[in-house]
Amino acid sequence: MSQRWSSAELPWLPEPPKGAEYRAATRACSDGAALQALARHRLDGNQLHALAKQLARLRESGAELQPLIPVRLALLANGAVDLIAPALIGTALRYGIALEVWKPGHEQVVQAVLQPDSELYTKVPDVVLLALDYRGLLESGGFEHWSMLRGALASKLVAPVIVQTVAPPPEAYLGNYSRRVETSSRALAAEFNRQLLDAAEEHGDLLLDVSALAGSVGLEAWDDPMQRHLYKLPFCQRFVPLYCEHVARLLGLLQGRAGKCLVLDLDNTLWGGVIGDDGLAGIRLGQGDAVGEAHRAIQQMALDLRDRGVLLAVCSKNDDARARQPFLEHPEMLLKEEHISIFQANWTDKASNLEAIASALDIGLDSLVFLDDNPAERAQVRDALPQVQVPELPEDPALFPRALLASGAFEVLGFTKEDANRARSYRAKAKRAELRAGSRDLGEYLESLEMRATFNEFDGLGRARITQLIGRSNQFNLTTRRHSETEIRAMEDDPEVHTLQVRLTDRFGDNGMVSVVICRPVAEAGCSAWVIDTWLMSCRVLGRRLEEAVRDELVRAAQAAGVDELWGQYLPTERNQIVREHYPKLGFQKMAPRGEATVEGECWWRLRVGGYLRAELPIEVVRRSS
Repeated sequence: MSQRWSSAELPWLPEPPKGAEYRAATRACSDGAALQALARHRLDGNQLHALAKQLARLRESGAELQPLIPVRLALLANGAVDLIAPALIGTALRYGIALEVWKPGHEQVVQAVLQPDSELYTKVPDVVLLALDYRGLLESGGFEHWSMLRGALASKLVAPVIVQTVAPPPEAYLGNYSRRVETSSRALAAEFNRQLLDAAEEHGDLLLDVSALAGSVGLEAWDDPMQRHLYKLPFCQRFVPLYCEHVARLLGLLQGRAGKCLVLDLDNTLWGGVIGDDGLAGIRLGQGDAVGEAHRAIQQMALDLRDRGVLLAVCSKNDDARARQPFLEHPEMLLKEEHISIFQANWTDKASNLEAIASALDIGLDSLVFLDDNPAERAQVRDALPQVQVPELPEDPALFPRALLASGAFEVLGFTKEDANRARSYRAKAKRAELRAGSRDLGEYLESLEMRATFNEFDGLGRARITQLIGRSNQFNLTTRRHSETEIRAMEDDPEVHTLQVRLTDRFGDNGMVSVVICRPVAEAGCSAWVIDTWLMSCRVLGRRLEEAVRDELVRAAQAAGVDELWGQYLPTERNQIVREHYPKLGFQKMAPRGEATVEGECWWRLRVGGYLRAELPIEVVRRSS
């Protein structure tokens, strides 16, 4: 397997035995269970062929094939499928299916479909795979030809039909303009796929999205002209195991095989680090840290799956109270306790905990999908509970969501209106834009967002994100002063420095930490003041009146501390022009510069806090103490 993660290699499956050891293991398979166990590995075309041959031998000998389910598949293709058919048989074993494949003679698809006494109908298949590729369709009439074949099947068979989209050829004779010309190959392929999707909906067909599959591995790799010319292969031989895997998933779904519950490990899966060793402030999670953001993306994936009906559970070797702490207290946690149906955190082996989870949820073990970063734990669960789906994971947590979703663990045959009601149909940003477009005015829109701002002093949990924001924020940043993590840590313990970290949530989600403020005391004759050393905000929340809420919070804190004025400084840079009028817009008055200007255009502003009346804002304010 290459070091670069690629779905073409089926990397979510464990490595098989090597060489002679694999051949010996294949010959040793004496029943259906042994065949299925071996098929659950990452097998190449030759290994899949060997499994298909062993299945044939067991059939001939009358061996016991349970728990395999017999399925007859009619493979209707306009290219050479001699390599695909046995690979399909070997791959179907992975999904508990003893597959028989019938296919017409070479270039005999039309005859097989249209002749009433064809073997296609006398053998009565359980499933039909209508696997027509792009070039064959072009030569025979495109969608009209496809529609004729599909109509004939509908008139003679009641078996479910799998239809597939077509991958466009990589060659573009008109370059980037190709899709805009109706007769170009890319435009024709796109139009065919559009018509096929409509027809598949009408017939109730299962969809195999070959166009997306080819796109994921690259059109130039998928369409090998040499193999096409020499062997009439519909796609590169290298991708036969990948193609067969996607077909077999659909066959498995037809037999009721579907993932229903995502079971999550915790340490180094939902967050970086070990909560028991590193503590709440030591785990890596959230914005501003590549590893932390990767783990946050894993949580987002879990929430997305939950929105479409997948149950979530936790299975972790941990102290229960310690394991729950991030769910309850860490500000960057997207997953909360209420999202988890079953929480198993103890020192029992994970296989036993998975059995307990399945029992509590009253679902089969084959409905569980276990996500764990630890290869030893994955191997232990596979050995003890082969029914549980346990995808292999790359070392980089950023690839965990891709690996899980590529594994097909939560593949579906369709998506109903009920499913859609459970899912979020738009990302948070799209929802906000839609809401803004339908609002009569800005005030109405902001009220409808149901915003909540959480104010807190600097602390260890937020330190990394605070440092990152200070180091990278350039546009909404009044002074662009940089402070190291060491300096931030010192501010946490300095009672003279007033600090503020601000988080914002709304009805569509958590925006995370979006603003940082640092105020330092200064005393002059007859006046005490706080100088705003740093004030920055994330540009993605501009226009929501959050800056007014921050101003009001600073005023409140200054009044409580007996401070008379807030002094704000603007140090212009090439990139922070958007905040030139920040302080006057918030009611600050211009004041004389303090000392000699260090930057051309530097301005100072003051706001007297005595008797100040805070604004009515569409933002609920929550204050937390470190």
